[in-house]
Amino acid sequence: MHIAPYDNKNTPIVDADHDLVPLNYFNIVKLKKGETFEYQVPGYETCVVPATGTVDVEVEGMSFPALGNRTVDVWDGEPEGVYVPVGAKVTITCVTDETETFIAGAKYDKVLDPFDVRADELDLVQYGSDDTKTHRKIKHILGQKHHDKVGRLLVSELYTVGQGGWSGFPSHKHDTDRLPDETRHDETYNFRFRPNYGSGVQMLQREDNKPGDAYHIMDGSTIVLDKGYHPCAVLPGYEMYYFTILGGLSQRSLVQYFQPTHAGQIETIPGIKDMIAKFK
Repeated sequence: MHIAPYDNKNTPIVDADHDLVPLNYFNIVKLKKGETFEYQVPGYETCVVPATGTVDVEVEGMSFPALGNRTVDVWDGEPEGVYVPVGAKVTITCVTDETETFIAGAKYDKVLDPFDVRADELDLVQYGSDDTKTHRKIKHILGQKHHDKVGRLLVSELYTVGQGGWSGFPSHKHDTDRLPDETRHDETYNFRFRPNYGSGVQMLQREDNKPGDAYHIMDGSTIVLDKGYHPCAVLPGYEMYYFTILGGLSQRSLVQYFQPTHAGQIETIPGIKDMIAKFK
């Protein structure tokens, strides 16, 4: 499902127990200097990630100052985040002129310890090639490095490298728990484009070799994925970014099931197997 860009007024875009992606939570919070925002999400662990601007984050009295270093847009520096335990009370305070901050969440039933992830603690992966039109970079905020400190939540930023091309290909899905072949992970994306009047397309094919749906995505579009194969593409001449939230039903590690028709393309894309291994 495509949620067109809109002013959410700091209320969740994907709230707890969403009809399509009940394992996910997503909010965008916009603040001016000195303004604060408080939240608690019972039953969900969350992660605070400034898209732009710098914030101080307090989690149940524990302080994580000066989170975030980007000013112009999501291409302007490395991401940072704070992991928030299930149901914890959080206060976000804007310390720059303004901030746009993402809050990502996944359903979970145990309370862990909060921690921050700074720019030098990211899991970075770059794979694909210009020749295969699949060149992209992934910055895992809550990735493999923090596997033992998080319940079911995976949070990443994905960038196309160069202008134009595909992401999420070969087409794959993760809508059914049937280990070792596949896990159920609900997924939510928020897209940005450079320049910001760029756009792209999100495909959603629910069955192999049967027609699916396609959504025209723009700067600020949100996509929620409950089932099906889901590659996306950006128009030539533009760069694409998407903030990615994955919430597992029974485990944190993601097991993707590649669409049988296209699975052989894995062998043509440089570095893709390393990318697959990092979603743990």
